[in-house]
Amino acid sequence: MKNTLLIIPTLNAESTIKNLLQKLIIEDIDILVIDSSSTDKTIDITKDLGVDYIQIKKEDFRHGGTRTLGAKYKENIEYLIYMTQDAIIYNKNSIKNILKPFEDKKVGAVCGRQIPHINEGIFGKHLREFNYPKQSHIREYKDKTKYGIKTAFLSNSFASYRYSTLKEVGFFKDDIIFGEDMFVASKMLQQGYKIVYQADAIVYHSHSYSLSQEFKRYFDMGKFHTQEKWILDDFGKAEGQGKKFVISEIKYLIKNGRFYLLPLMIIRTSFKFLGYKLAFLHSKI
Repeated sequence: MKNTLLIIPTLNAESTIKNLLQKLIIEDIDILVIDSSSTDKTIDITKDLGVDYIQIKKEDFRHGGTRTLGAKYKENIEYLIYMTQDAIIYNKNSIKNILKPFEDKKVGAVCGRQIPHINEGIFGKHLREFNYPKQSHIREYKDKTKYGIKTAFLSNSFASYRYSTLKEVGFFKDDIIFGEDMFVASKMLQQGYKIVYQADAIVYHSHSYSLSQEFKRYFDMGKFHTQEKWILDDFGKAEGQGKKFVISEIKYLIKNGRFYLLPLMIIRTSFKFLGYKLAFLHSKI
């Protein structure tokens, strides 16, 4: 893994970064922390562990541009792995497994599996099970007729890229506010490359979002889809996946004896839908 660079953007990650870095250091892999001027001990911890880092101003952070900055940090790199500061490696095979699909020269990117933290709530658990199944799969451009926008699904909380392919599609878009991973995956698929979901490359990563956080997340998603309309035009609208998710969530709550949470689920779904739809009017709001 000497030709691989693992990149972690951070901001005030004191509560999680030590545990994450300690598990990564033993993998004998080059690591780069890109810190957005944290005011806690994030950089002190990074220094103490001997991990490379660069600091940028908080206002200069960009979901796409900052990740591209990391991609260009070191020469002669073949593969890049991106993680978020709140993801935790599941076992010693996670890093090796997320690079394994690159044996196929047509694989441009690999998405790892995310499983919920032990104390995660029911909604967070379902979200992870819906998006990250136990079975691996490979998606190509031709699969868009079957999977729609899900064909280009990717998550930078734990994803890897072939450097040459990422460079070929122009790296990550600099000023993108959301979905920098899907943006790149869509470009790769259009260029004839494959996107792999590797179910045995696992990290713990989940969130219990509040209603306001759900609204904001789906507003950002909707804004991304309006700004990158070509993705919807080519792969299909997101509403189809939304319907599948709602049906799956209802079944999941009933199966787990949480039918009394159905009214809350309806409220949460309404906040998501409202946030997403309002985003299409963001230029007028």
